[in-house]
Amino acid sequence: MNNMKCIIASALMGASLFTAAAANAAEQKYPTKPIRMVVPFPPGAASDFLGRTLGQKLGEVYGQQVVIDNRPGAGGLIGSQIVAKAAPDGYTVAIIGQPHLSNVLIREQKPYDALKDFTAVTLVASLPNVVVIGNGVPVKNVTELIALAKAKPGTLNFGSAGVGSSSHLAAAMFVSAAGIQAVHVPFKTLADIFGEMIAGRVHFYIFPLPAVMPMLKEGRLRAIAVATPKRSVALPDVPTTAESGFPQYQSESWFGIIAPAGMPKPFVTRLNSDMVKILKEADTRERFEKQGAEPAYGTPEQFQKMQADEYSRLAKLIKEIGMKPL
Repeated sequence: MNNMKCIIASALMGASLFTAAAANAAEQKYPTKPIRMVVPFPPGAASDFLGRTLGQKLGEVYGQQVVIDNRPGAGGLIGSQIVAKAAPDGYTVAIIGQPHLSNVLIREQKPYDALKDFTAVTLVASLPNVVVIGNGVPVKNVTELIALAKAKPGTLNFGSAGVGSSSHLAAAMFVSAAGIQAVHVPFKTLADIFGEMIAGRVHFYIFPLPAVMPMLKEGRLRAIAVATPKRSVALPDVPTTAESGFPQYQSESWFGIIAPAGMPKPFVTRLNSDMVKILKEADTRERFEKQGAEPAYGTPEQFQKMQADEYSRLAKLIKEIGMKPL
């Protein structure tokens, strides 16, 4: 009997060691197939530019394609839900920003837990939000925009990428800080937003800079201020909100990489290490800065803490302004 127990114990131990060895071998080979990067916004959005830049370089490192999967809708909600339900095998990630958190905060029935249903990988970029004026709006700076809005309460409107989107939050903060009344007009696509602004039917919009950079370069739209403490390298001639006489308003966006909860730690560590190396490259910084973004990075733990802090901050803001889904 004792011999039989020894045989069984040895067999179990051998199976366990074999399983562990197989798992380690799989981890060492990761990735062995294309990685899907979900972008919760349409092509041309700030997250799309950042995701494609990072995905291209990551694909070169791994010798595996990083497939950009644009899943716009509900202010980014659809993309986050897809990732929450995906297998935590290291082959589905997403690039997310503030809407990943605000989409939960503005709804009574939570579609997911923004902090517990995901694995933080790394912060990717920080970028200024920029105040852009629709064609035909007779203002030259932020002070004049606020004065016009106060002279005609409720007449001006502002656009956004949807309720709870980063552009909605940025504009709502602007309206609140300025003490003005303006009508919110949400959109589904950047093409619609640009069309309405060029036509002069949307009066102002606060964009994450990379999303609107092509329009500014072409002179089709006009930026009157960047909402960060210092001017943007990409827009050196555009003053800050503080320089424009409105120092009480500052706003910037951030984006980072997440994966489904439960992704194996070695995969998280590998992705984080390789992405941080890419973000530190001079070529990456140059590409980001030309579009108005700045590389940002850190450990998974630091990104998780940043999201938790941001969640608390946004919860307070959303309660103050009474933001609700349509």
